[in-house]
Amino acid sequence: MVRSVLRQSDTVSRLGGDEFGVVLPNTNQNGGIIAADKLFEALSQPLYVEGQSFHMGASVGIAVYPEHGTDDSTLLRRADVAMYTAKRQKTSYSVYSEEQDQDSHVRLALSRDLRYAIGRKELLLQYQPKIDMRTKEVHAVEALVRWKHPERGLLFPDRFMLLAEQTGLVKPLSLWVLDEAIRQCLVWHEAGKSLGIAINLSASSIPDSQVGDMIAHYPRAYRVPASMLEIEVTESVLMSDPTRALQVLSRLHHMGVRIAIDDFGTGYSSLAYLKRLPVDEIKIDKSFVMEMSGNSEDALIVRYIIDLGHNLGLRVVAEGVEDDETWNMLEAMGCDVVQGFFVSRPLNLSDLSFWMSKRQSEAATA
Repeated sequence: MVRSVLRQSDTVSRLGGDEFGVVLPNTNQNGGIIAADKLFEALSQPLYVEGQSFHMGASVGIAVYPEHGTDDSTLLRRADVAMYTAKRQKTSYSVYSEEQDQDSHVRLALSRDLRYAIGRKELLLQYQPKIDMRTKEVHAVEALVRWKHPERGLLFPDRFMLLAEQTGLVKPLSLWVLDEAIRQCLVWHEAGKSLGIAINLSASSIPDSQVGDMIAHYPRAYRVPASMLEIEVTESVLMSDPTRALQVLSRLHHMGVRIAIDDFGTGYSSLAYLKRLPVDEIKIDKSFVMEMSGNSEDALIVRYIIDLGHNLGLRVVAEGVEDDETWNMLEAMGCDVVQGFFVSRPLNLSDLSFWMSKRQSEAATA
């Protein structure tokens, strides 16, 4: 397919994973753009396999000799920079420029490493407990992905999630988190523990039908009650494509999957839209919760969100609880569930098991 639109003198080579390099001798920038357009058009055609059609896409980065480099490694690196710019801008191609190269060395290194992190088993989940304020028992846990980078140590999502979004890696990353979380749900379920697990859904996952299909598939495949899975979606994600978000979340909610709006209070969703959503829970953004004990305005906002959630028949969660004063205020306001460092930091699986056993022992002797 690719070879059919290129000249006989051109060279195509697989660089690794889903990345390919094309060398166009005796051409210039305009020739590179023409070739990119032809490649994009060829790859946009449906591919039929055993009677089923599959649609592909591509992002092309262009670097030209000698304007952008005089050796193969420099040209390849700068074509890579341009390709990620095309991905980020959601265009078919991008021509390299110096402006694109800011912080590109670290970003490129991380993006390449991230492509192989799943296969190398470098990703892991940590779990942060959520406490029911009425029973004081663990209501559920939130699964938070971490990257145990072999050289840079333990990386948190703020170091790589945006990169995953920009480079098209968020889907495999999201599917890995989903698979790992459901597998752990199964372990707890078979052990007789009714412990729900919450995962976050990114902006690019909302319009992706495959992600929705996989979320629907995993609970059935592992024979785990769908109600043990909770999907957290931020207000900004909801408003990026409200119609599609409503479709996806309605389907999941109909299956029994629980839906939560994360970072509530920081977005722009209207109450009319909120009423239409199949939502079970709203999570008050931690920026309000962390300052509420010393800021009357934040405390007022928290109280308003709790009352609003209850009036809509929703469970209300406060995240970012870091001291007993905040805990006591939330309890007095009638908040349903709390989460934060005052309860527990995100824990590895073994540490979570120890923490829960210790908590149960303390409750039994109290």
